[in-house]
Amino acid sequence: FRFGCVILAAGASSRMGSPKQMLPIGGQPLLVRACEAALASEAWPVIAVLGAHAETIRPVLARLPVLVVENSAWSEGMAASIRTGIGALQQFSRSLDAAVIALCDQPGFSAGAIARLVAAQRTSGQTIAAAHYGGKLGAPALFLREHFAALSALTGDEGARMLLKHAGENV
Repeated sequence: FRFGCVILAAGASSRMGSPKQMLPIGGQPLLVRACEAALASEAWPVIAVLGAHAETIRPVLARLPVLVVENSAWSEGMAASIRTGIGALQQFSRSLDAAVIALCDQPGFSAGAIARLVAAQRTSGQTIAAAHYGGKLGAPALFLREHFAALSALTGDEGARMLLKHAGENV
């Protein structure tokens, strides 16, 4: 079972006033923590999708074996970053079985969380496994290859939330 991980980190962090991707948690920027968590898992490749503040953020990833891609349409919202990340995964390897989509600003994201998504998918046989909190499904989430076309067609700022919602009990 081969899967890659797409870490979404293109947002402007406009409410925060500075790039939250760079917010230090435990002495490391959030984005570095997320990339290291994915690198510690079975995921390969790990792709970081940058957008706003890319020139400021890119240097902190220089020593990590991650593919850094830039989403020039970052202002459209999360869907554009998902499209960019899935496109990069498909260019990297045509034989991936699945993709984990994660957000850079979740301090609890870990290799263990990825392993739980993979285990949930294997146990259930469903084509999507997603985190569940606050009564809603969300990121991180694992999508089997058959969802790549739908992920590549997303628009707006909702990200994959509508895809998760419509899949309902199949998640």
